[in-house]
Amino acid sequence: MAADLKERLGTVLESTGATWRILAEDGETLEATLRGRLKIHEDRRAEFRDQGPGKSAESLEEPRKLAVGDRVIIEPEERGDSWAISGIRPRHSSLKRRQPGGRRGERVLVANVDQVVVVFAAASPEPNERMLDRFLVIAEANGLPARIVLNKSELVNRSALEARFGYYNTIGYPLHFTSAKTREGLDELRDVLLGRISALTGPSGVGKSSLINALFGVRLRVGAVSSAVNKGRHTTVGALLTPLPDGGFVADTPGLREVGLWGHPSRDLQHEFPEFEPFLSECRFADCKHLVEPGCAVIEAVELGKVRRERLESYATLLAELEASEKEW
Repeated sequence: MAADLKERLGTVLESTGATWRILAEDGETLEATLRGRLKIHEDRRAEFRDQGPGKSAESLEEPRKLAVGDRVIIEPEERGDSWAISGIRPRHSSLKRRQPGGRRGERVLVANVDQVVVVFAAASPEPNERMLDRFLVIAEANGLPARIVLNKSELVNRSALEARFGYYNTIGYPLHFTSAKTREGLDELRDVLLGRISALTGPSGVGKSSLINALFGVRLRVGAVSSAVNKGRHTTVGALLTPLPDGGFVADTPGLREVGLWGHPSRDLQHEFPEFEPFLSECRFADCKHLVEPGCAVIEAVELGKVRRERLESYATLLAELEASEKEW
């Protein structure tokens, strides 16, 4: 059946309650609601998924909850003055995390992501490498390349920052030192954002929204940092996809106070630490967890200074959490 000539293809920019803001291919921004029959279709797709392989419904991708970044088909409503989302194109990737508050299941933050840009502040709030490791693991678990931005770099000596975080660059995560105030590093960061869908993520209060404002002149909500607890207040309440002037999008995701994985096999966690890979096949036992086992090549690499000890400690913490969560799955 031929497609309706009135159909339009667009990208979801933002959820505004019951409606979704869509950027159509011709550059027009529209608001659309989710058509009722599409919701039913999504429910039925869940049924197909539960029934196992071979039960898929046509070509639309599976977990069927609409997300920022999704490519959608929109059609005019009968009265002609409003739009409805009638279909969702398959996703090539997504950035997902565990539901907050310890709830079951996972949440798609952004669909069709090309890279994850993890933003931490050089100070105020003080960066936490354990939390950074969690964000990087989520990117790895979702099969997404990641890079690290240390914002507010004017607050800390540059050589001290490089000494503290340079290890991440050596294991494959490009480092950017930026300042929305002095504009340090903004040109380089802009170059790697253009033409891609980039998910900016990180803790609250690190300046993600301010950084987007400085890069592209986009006015976003910016929150203050609580000096009492040294944690940012949540300002961005939902993911927001911002079109870039010369192509591409930046997804500004909500500030996160907790980061976790859902449904991720604990055995796979070792592969989410890229510096472990050269040593995994050298362990004495095939099922080595790299904790206290004799003949563990990863532990030996730590002792020899080839793997940072703090990264192994992050791995051990996340492994314990995943093993505990597996009892809930």
